[in-house]
Amino acid sequence: MNPIAMHAGDWLSLLVHYLSLSMLCVGGAITTAPDMHRFLVQEKGWLTDPQFSASISIAQAAPGPNVLFTALMGWNVGLNAGSLWTALLGMVLCLGGIMLPSSLVVYFSSQWSHRNRDLRAVRAFKQGMAPLIIALLVATGWILTTANGYALRNWPTWAVTFVTTLVVWKTRVHLLWLLGAGAILGWMGWL
Repeated sequence: MNPIAMHAGDWLSLLVHYLSLSMLCVGGAITTAPDMHRFLVQEKGWLTDPQFSASISIAQAAPGPNVLFTALMGWNVGLNAGSLWTALLGMVLCLGGIMLPSSLVVYFSSQWSHRNRDLRAVRAFKQGMAPLIIALLVATGWILTTANGYALRNWPTWAVTFVTTLVVWKTRVHLLWLLGAGAILGWMGWL
């Protein structure tokens, strides 16, 4: 990818986008990946599809919180802008933007909801959020699965997605086993 020119307004736009996404991170930052893809890849062109998918894959495979994929996306945007310093700036803006607002809201609202856990409204809110989280996770899976296109030649990716979904849904197999199986299939060149 050719270096991209980013100005102060672009960096501010990146920060503001991640600050706003922070408030949609119900179920984790991964649920906002479809909008990150729209903004970073389709709208701004700051990342390529492979860079976007690799950021998520590397962070998911690494130990630690899965929110680290936002830092990798910021890092890649910064590297595409030209230097180590811009990579660090992108990383701080994306990770800080996604973490700060939602962390503050969760901290204060969890204290309140714990004190009022018997209220009907609190219980209804918790039950109503479950379908939203599931839909956002399905949208994230769709973006990652279709990153290489919808062509019939990509049937192994679709098959692995379908089988993994069924295994997660119907069994208690730990996700790390599925991640390891996917890594082996990719290493063998089957995906």
